[in-house]
Amino acid sequence: MAKIDDFSAEINAGYTFSGSSIVLGAAMLDGVAIDGLQVKIPLRTMNRHGLIAGATGTGKTKSLQVLAEELAANGVSSLLMDIKGDLSGIAMPGTENPKITDRATKINITWRATGNSIEFLTLSNEKGARLRATVSEFGPVLFSRILGLNDTQGGVVAVIFKYCDDKNLPLLDLKDFKKVLQYLSNEGKAEIEAEFGQFSAVTAGTILRKVVELEQQGAEQFFGELSFEVDDLCRMDENGRGIIHIVRLTDIQDRPKLFSTFMLQMLAEIYASFPEEGDVEQPKLCIFIDEAHLVFQEASAALMQQMEAIIKLVRSKGIGIYFITQNPTDIPDSILAQLGLKIQHALRAFTAKDRKAIKLAAENYPITKWYETEDLLTNLGIGEAFVSVLNEKGIPTPLAHTLMRPPQSRMDILSPSEIEHFINNSSLVRKYNQEVDRESAYEILTGKIQEAAEAAPPQDSTSSQSRRPVKEEKGMIEKVIDNPLARQVGRTVARELTRGLLGVLGLGGGRSSSRKKTGWFS
Repeated sequence: MAKIDDFSAEINAGYTFSGSSIVLGAAMLDGVAIDGLQVKIPLRTMNRHGLIAGATGTGKTKSLQVLAEELAANGVSSLLMDIKGDLSGIAMPGTENPKITDRATKINITWRATGNSIEFLTLSNEKGARLRATVSEFGPVLFSRILGLNDTQGGVVAVIFKYCDDKNLPLLDLKDFKKVLQYLSNEGKAEIEAEFGQFSAVTAGTILRKVVELEQQGAEQFFGELSFEVDDLCRMDENGRGIIHIVRLTDIQDRPKLFSTFMLQMLAEIYASFPEEGDVEQPKLCIFIDEAHLVFQEASAALMQQMEAIIKLVRSKGIGIYFITQNPTDIPDSILAQLGLKIQHALRAFTAKDRKAIKLAAENYPITKWYETEDLLTNLGIGEAFVSVLNEKGIPTPLAHTLMRPPQSRMDILSPSEIEHFINNSSLVRKYNQEVDRESAYEILTGKIQEAAEAAPPQDSTSSQSRRPVKEEKGMIEKVIDNPLARQVGRTVARELTRGLLGVLGLGGGRSSSRKKTGWFS
């Protein structure tokens, strides 16, 4: 009995906060939940980021669901990356059953079936409000890094962006960028070399191939207009509840480069657009990134540096970022160290590598005299987790084996007809799902080339022979540009990436400068 009293005193002292908080569950000792011994997280520290980890089927998604719906109840909106397609049920009220009732009683909470206001977003063929961005909004540095270009090739991209700015040639989609590259490699070659120096056809061809490679990941639906305004993520519904935005990503699981590009751009755009908030009573927006390993496995070293910088700095904007993955080792150490909330569900040890990973995972949590952390990690039940949060002073709380609270929304997916209902009533779908293809670099340069061709005098055979090498060079580049696959991709990937990292990289001051040139955030 003295053991339970000591344990309860430590948990109560560690998880009692002066401000508003969210109840995560009830603390457990020796496998038994202590009735009413609540484990909480203060809203003040939910901009300090977090991790939800655990093997498949251990309850990660339900923990994410609880956090999102409790944030909504406190007027905080969220953005959920739905890779597996299992988060849509958060829109509808759940169904009570004896297990839910028993768990709610142990945690000492009142369970009420509650739905949430949601918006579906998409950057692919899924139904929802379109997430798009323009090439200009990425800026030359980020765009070069996405393409994986070296310094020389990146310099050419910078020249292209500068030329388009000077000549008022809007770079809205990949079709525009390729047309400018074609023009400067041929008809405009003398013009660009007179101002910026030699323009290599080999370098131009390499850049084109990189653009086509990006298009093959599905980028055509990402670049273009209308651009998505990240301020729309912070709205509340008519009842003062936060709106949950679900990005439907089930059809891009096999395109990790597209996903990581979108995610990094979104975070950077939010960082560039949102004002400094300092210490706030509750976050302005929380972002939940499911299957987080997809963000990191295809990211270059340069983009990883930007990601780390954003994670460190964005909390001062009132933004919390939460990674959901199977094992904490999926997250780079430099980023893992920035995550204040840790919810660790069970891990499975089937191989020697698994056992090593479990040992490393156990070392990420505070030392405790109440649990053998490494052993218990493999024996946690479904809906149980190790929890440690930051208190209001930024100090980690005691590690608590926690019986997690059940979601109040549906623990299943929506039917197609239910999804259609939300799509049809979405204000964001009406706002963003309109195709805009205003005059941009492609149309302007195409007209200019046609005018020049019509005005050109006939050439004799001698001049034709002297120009033959140039025609051969032009044919090589146009062969890539005119590829049907290349033309198909003009609108998807760069747009989302563009919005965010532009501000972080100092390539145009974020959203405000982009508005003037592209109408992205107008």
